[in-house]
This record gives sequence, structure tokens and C-alpha cells, in this order.
Amino acid sequence: MLSRAFSKPRWSPKNGELSHKYSSMVLDQCDIVGLMEGMPLSFCDHDHCRDRSGTCMKCPAKPTLRDVLCSSVGVMGESPLAMTEKVVMYRGKRVYAVKRFRKVSLGKMEFGRRVERVAGMSRRCEYLVPLTAYLYAKRMKFVLTDYYPMGSLADLLAGGRALGHTALDWNQRLQIILHIARAIAFIHSQSPPVSHDTNKYMQMNVHGNVKSSNVMINVDFSARLSDYGFVQLVDPVEDCDTWQMKPPPPPPSPSSSSPSESFFSEKLCQMSDVYNFGIIILDTLGGPRAVGLKRCILENKEAIRDSKADFFEFSVRGREKKQAFKVLEIGLACLDSTPEARPSIEQILHNILEVSEKA
Repeated sequence: MLSRAFSKPRWSPKNGELSHKYSSMVLDQCDIVGLMEGMPLSFCDHDHCRDRSGTCMKCPAKPTLRDVLCSSVGVMGESPLAMTEKVVMYRGKRVYAVKRFRKVSLGKMEFGRRVERVAGMSRRCEYLVPLTAYLYAKRMKFVLTDYYPMGSLADLLAGGRALGHTALDWNQRLQIILHIARAIAFIHSQSPPVSHDTNKYMQMNVHGNVKSSNVMINVDFSARLSDYGFVQLVDPVEDCDTWQMKPPPPPPSPSSSSPSESFFSEKLCQMSDVYNFGIIILDTLGGPRAVGLKRCILENKEAIRDSKADFFEFSVRGREKKQAFKVLEIGLACLDSTPEARPSIEQILHNILEVSEKA
């Protein structure tokens, strides 16, 4: 698993072949920047990790735009918002992830102000991916973040399913779900903005893009939520060549009377974060098809609990089976079609903690 996470090529779902399109694009851009090659990155405030001389212990030298472009070793993922690359610097001593945004309409000062706010908030929570630096140039805007060699939760789940085995056991899945809940709870505890006009004020109490590909996994299987606030930094691009875009609605279950069920909630509000967290729970417990079978799961809850119907994609029995079933009920509650009926993240976290304490 570790070898796969450290050296993972990009797979194109359209033609089933490895794509080198963006690798060559990076090399081309090293020539494009030309006179901008010495442009330094703007580092987020790292007073907590500076020595007495004021030098950042995490960043022995300030990299430039050219350093980042020419240090890229491959594309790790794409979304309608950004492309993520792995960057190796200082002769392999530091490895970063770079989020290159596709379209930004914010001015330089406002973009920098928002990134600094997100960076400051992320440093206060151990379950959020910290931001190191950013750059705002004419041709590109990006942020530099910590790199996680295990990849994302989506990577681990997809890798295990592709090989036909269970990539994560129950305790690892429970820990990841708990850490995501802690991250969302921290975000939702922040003060609401003066106005919901995101052109003027950021909503720091909303994540806005909770999904399994934004859950980064450490080697100890702890989890951190990434992309906090990024939907308020950039403009979404719907028509782009990407392998992590929102999947189409799954086919309806035989017992479903509606043509399809809502698969993903994009509205910028706390209840949408809760809804999307519910999707992660169902995907983590029962696989991607579980998300589209919500009504079928509700109708067969007793059979699942009594082991008369298979649902969980990992081996679980006894006490762990009861714990997994309780987490399944939490996920279903998050997916209530009425936003007001969904539990708050504080209630969700409390319930998940009760389950984990009995592990």
C-alpha cells in the first residue's frame, strides 16, 4: 500500500492509459515564466516554527515560482477548482502538495487576505491540512500545503476495491470518520460572517467542499481535511478534463419510486457540509453504490443489523458490527432530504465519540 501511495501515476478514465499531458505542461511553463523565475512565494505566518534568528525551521529557504514549477514530479489529482501536484524541494528534504487553481477572479490583495485567514484557522486545528505558502501571479495562482504520502481517503478506498481486498479495517475507518467530524466541528464553531455576501466576506464557519478526495491520510491512518475555504478563493470550472469531478447520480434501486436520489450537495452552508459528510460515511462503510441506495438501506436496516443482509465492505462482526451499524445510522441521518432535520455536527461528533469510546 505504501509503495502505491509514494509512486502513483495518473490514470485517465477516458482512454485507460497513463496521461503525461500535465507533466509536459509544467515543463513548458518553466519557459513561459521567463522573467518571473525569481518571483518568491508569500509565506503564511509561521511564527510558531521559527528559530531565534527568525528562520523558518520548516522552510530553510524561500522557494520561487520557478522552483515550484520545475520541482513538480507529477499530478496527484484534479477537480473543477484546482489541479494538485507533488513537489519535491531542497534535494528531497521537503515534499509539498501544490494546489494550482483553475480560475481566480479575486484581486491580489483580497486573495492573499483570504489565504492568510484560512492558513491561520488551519494551524489551530490538528485535523485540517495546514497551508505553508501561496503565490498570486498573472498566469497562475496556487497554494503550497503539506504532502501526505498515503494520499486521500478516496485513493485508499479505490485502491483496495480495484485490487479486490479491504484497504482499511473497521478501527481505521472509524478513526478517519471521527477525525473528519472533528475537523468539520472546528470549522462550524467559528463565528458567522457579518454578511453572507462571499464577494466581501468569507464564511469561515463553512467548509464548502467536503468529500473523500479532500480527506488526506497520514501513515498512522489519522486524517486531515483539506481545501478548507478554497471554494471561496476561486471560481468553479464545470467544463474541464478532470478525474475527480462529481460523479453522476447512481441508478435507482428497485425499491425506489423516484428516478434518482441527491448525490452531492454544493450549496455553501453548514447543512451541506453535514450532508456531504454523510456521503463519506456511507462510501466508507459500504462502498460507492451505498450512497445511491439510501432508501433501500433504510428499508433493510433491521436485516443489516441482524446480519441477514450484507452491507459492509470490510470484515466486521460482534461488537464491531454494532459499532459500524450505529455509524451507519449517523450517516443516514446526515442524508435527510430536509436540511433542518439533519443533525448538527456537534450532535454527530458526540454520537461518534460514544461509538469510539466503546471500541
